[in-house]
Amino acid sequence: MKRDDALWKALIEDLADDFLKFFYPNIENILDLNRKITFLDKELEQLFPNTQDDFNPKYVDKLLKVYTKIGKEEWILVHIEVQGSTDKQFEKRMLTYYYRILDKYDKDIASLAILTDRSKTFRPNRYEREFLDTSLHFKFKTYKVLDADVNELEQSNNPFASVILVVQTALKKGKISDESLYDLKIELVRKLLKKNFPKPKIDALLRFLKLYVRFESRKLIIKFDDELDIITNRQNTMGLKEFVLDRERRMARKEGREEGREEEREEKNSIFTKNLVTQTDFSDEKIASLANVDVEFVKKMRTLLS
Repeated sequence: MKRDDALWKALIEDLADDFLKFFYPNIENILDLNRKITFLDKELEQLFPNTQDDFNPKYVDKLLKVYTKIGKEEWILVHIEVQGSTDKQFEKRMLTYYYRILDKYDKDIASLAILTDRSKTFRPNRYEREFLDTSLHFKFKTYKVLDADVNELEQSNNPFASVILVVQTALKKGKISDESLYDLKIELVRKLLKKNFPKPKIDALLRFLKLYVRFESRKLIIKFDDELDIITNRQNTMGLKEFVLDRERRMARKEGREEGREEEREEKNSIFTKNLVTQTDFSDEKIASLANVDVEFVKKMRTLLS
């Protein structure tokens, strides 16, 4: 869940405009998406400080500052349930986020809950209380990934539809074999590349697909990486140094040497660390824990990227 948390947060930032258009059709009539979308992670952290229990979270929370067509500042709270299990306190938690933000910053807020669980009955969308002549009725928008129509998602030209397809594939994990999961992931890659999305968005989507839906088999992980290279023609865009290193890694994997497998793991950790440093406001200690690297490595990476 630690890695899923970081993946969701990075993805929402990479595809912020597509994200809003997907969940709020015709949002362009209300918001000025040409203006910068700001992510208010520090504001959320002040209201909901991390605790030991929060370090391995059930939820991914993002607070977005956007602007309307007339230039008014608005806030959108995105609350994603990523654990895949039901929660009796979910509705109250949504209300808690809403009223704390309202009380602290006095901003209009749109609350959205994205449910990635497997339960067909877990469908929270409101919180209500009543006593004597006092009543409370809080309703929020909910999107259930399990309900999404596959055909509509595949036909959509919105990059975030591909994200939902990835999550649906992840929901099938455990119900199908690793080999069938491999076939589904490769099929998703091929369909994604046919969409001709801008390269940065393709890269973000492929990274999410690769890391969000994981294989149990080490052999399939390597096989998928190799096939992904072939499909995306990455070898044609490599520099000489990258090509030589890549060829050596392939030879090492083919010969079954432990050095090759270790180098691949280090490379993946390095890429994941770089993404966390550049795309999040996490501390060095938290990034080190998420990426399974030393804190000193994170500090060196941050210095190189600064």
